Amino acid sequence: MATLKLAVVPAKVSKSGTHKIRVAIGHRQRTHYLVTRFSIDDLSQFKAGQVVNRADANVINKKLRTILNDYQDKLDKIEPSRYTASQLREYLFSVSLDEDNSFTTYANSFIKELKEDKRHGYSGFIQRAVDLFAEYNNGDVLLSSITPQLIRNYERFLNNSRELSPTTIGMMMCHLRTVINRAQKDRVVKYEINPFEYYVPPAKVVRELDITKEELILIRDAQLTDKGVGIARDLFMLSYYLGGINLIDLLDINFQSLEQISYVREKSKNTKRSDKTISITIPEEAKPIILKYRNKKGKIDLGYKFTYHNLSCYIAGRIRKLTKDLQIDKRVVFYSARKSFVQHGFELGVTLEILEYCIGQSMKANRPIFNYVKIMRKHADEAIRKILDNLKQ
Repeated sequence: MATLKLAVVPAKVSKSGTHKIRVAIGHRQRTHYLVTRFSIDDLSQFKAGQVVNRADANVINKKLRTILNDYQDKLDKIEPSRYTASQLREYLFSVSLDEDNSFTTYANSFIKELKEDKRHGYSGFIQRAVDLFAEYNNGDVLLSSITPQLIRNYERFLNNSRELSPTTIGMMMCHLRTVINRAQKDRVVKYEINPFEYYVPPAKVVRELDITKEELILIRDAQLTDKGVGIARDLFMLSYYLGGINLIDLLDINFQSLEQISYVREKSKNTKRSDKTISITIPEEAKPIILKYRNKKGKIDLGYKFTYHNLSCYIAGRIRKLTKDLQIDKRVVFYSARKSFVQHGFELGVTLEILEYCIGQSMKANRPIFNYVKIMRKHADEAIRKILDNLKQ
């Protein structure tokens, strides 16, 4: 039997030290929570499901009881035994929002879910899109008030007033559409005409970020005196050696064993439903770099306390300095290691399916013959060895 009660989770304290009061949904020995808009300053202000030791305690408790009763009424309309605790939470969350719910309220709840799923990078992109949309509207708007005309005017604002590039505009519009589509899927709002019905996204610009084999060798063999540039070069080459692994995944891998690595891309952990694991043997070229930076726990340790965002910006700046000093006259970023690995492999005749496995890219459904081929670590190892041996020639 599903139960509802008011609760505070001590572990979920905000940066300001306050605690959100939540509705706890207990079902099948599992508990999930719905956050209310009420907070307490200290755990001593909440006892036995009620707010205490505050001048406004009676007022808050009445409002919380109304919220709890409202959720209970909605729960009574279904048969809880057919659902899990997580599904009950999703149901109560969606039906608690009506057609005239604000865009920002819904967007913030979506961003919160992304952060709970540890999709911090993606949640940051969504947050940026939400902030820009709020800036254009001089505040919040109702979901039901978003029309095709509003979307057209917003795109014009991004282009004329903010003077953003077509690529950035395309990204902001894409993330905005994601929030609106999610709201429709959750039945928070229903449109007769989809707000993006007449929106035409800008043509995608192919990023020419790969470098030639000769340029890669130049980077690999450069004699460096700047420590920061040396770190950036080492991580760049390590990404290439390990099949074009992304920086965020590289920093998460445990290198206690120098035999092989198996990991799931951070980007696809919560999106793909098929097998997501990438497993490859660590090539000899990568081992000296790993040993140089590996700490006692097996993780890459650069000797600095960076946030991931600051570290990626720092490495990007060091790579720019490196390529400028080497007179490589093209844009090179950390992602270039990944792009170059794929390009070099393709030029050597490695099949796209094996390259897709190496970098963790989804195999395309329009190649049905390969639905019956399982790309194993053996194929990936052979491909990586072929690409790395090409650097010796």
